[in-house]
Amino acid sequence: MAPWLADLGEPAFRTTQILAAVYRRGVPDFAAISDIPASLRAALAAQFVPPRLEPAVVAHAGDDTRKLLFTLDANAAIEAVLIPDPPRLTLCISSQAGCGMGCTFCATARLGLRRNLGAAEIVGQVLAARAVLRPGERISNIVFMGMGEPLANYDAVVEAIELLTADWGLGFSGRRITVSTVGLVPAMQRLVRETPAQLAVSLSGTTDEQRARLLPVNRRYPLAALLDACRALPIAHRRRITFEYVMLDGVNDTLDDARRLVRLLHGIRAKVNLIPFNPFPGAGFACSSRAAIQRFQAELLNRGVHATIRESRGRDIQAACGQLALAGG
Repeated sequence: MAPWLADLGEPAFRTTQILAAVYRRGVPDFAAISDIPASLRAALAAQFVPPRLEPAVVAHAGDDTRKLLFTLDANAAIEAVLIPDPPRLTLCISSQAGCGMGCTFCATARLGLRRNLGAAEIVGQVLAARAVLRPGERISNIVFMGMGEPLANYDAVVEAIELLTADWGLGFSGRRITVSTVGLVPAMQRLVRETPAQLAVSLSGTTDEQRARLLPVNRRYPLAALLDACRALPIAHRRRITFEYVMLDGVNDTLDDARRLVRLLHGIRAKVNLIPFNPFPGAGFACSSRAAIQRFQAELLNRGVHATIRESRGRDIQAACGQLALAGG
């Protein structure tokens, strides 16, 4: 937009003025930007398309989780989820339509990869979610934990993070944005160097054999390579890498698993987020019992590893972690 405006002879400040109207103020179309000349509004409308997505469905769960379903085109649909956890309101967004990583405990993986999203489609989910907020609500956190592997769509995700954090954009702090990955090591290293976003790594296994069965990417980046890379990441002082660990009954939930996990994370500023498995039709897995999850957490805590249990939300509309598979609710 900046060179295009310069070619028209517009002053340099017009770029941030227009972008701030679109992103920060949420002006629905260029015709509504009242503080620029009418001729420029018309030229913008002829040249650019605002990053707008309209949800086809907004499903409401009993716990006030809201899932937004977007139909992008004939071959692609995505979901985003508003997750209330007062005082926070987290928006979980998608980076791809479907996913090509093949994780066996994730419903989205059953769809396969349809296509990557553009930065405007990624940020458009945030704008659309903002439009359905109730009076007094504000999105406090954004997590790239919806459909897709964010680091497999690296350039668009980084561009989206720039739009989300820019002063003329949505103005989020990088500390409030988390990108979750199955462990694409080179892209992880770039993300930490090139963006202010926080990193979360889906682990869910404590041996290569176990993790490769759950996350096929482990064959490309086995545990030793993944965790050595995590140790070497330039994580800012007083920040930690989040390791996500889905609790699967009889698969990865024993005390031996917990002890191996402690050894694996040695030397990493880490916190572990234990995620009770959320079932979906044909999953082939069951969630660990609450007692098993609590024993696992206690073992980690007793051995000096910070560990929390993520409370599942939105299960009744298939909006919980691992359940996104285009069910409207």
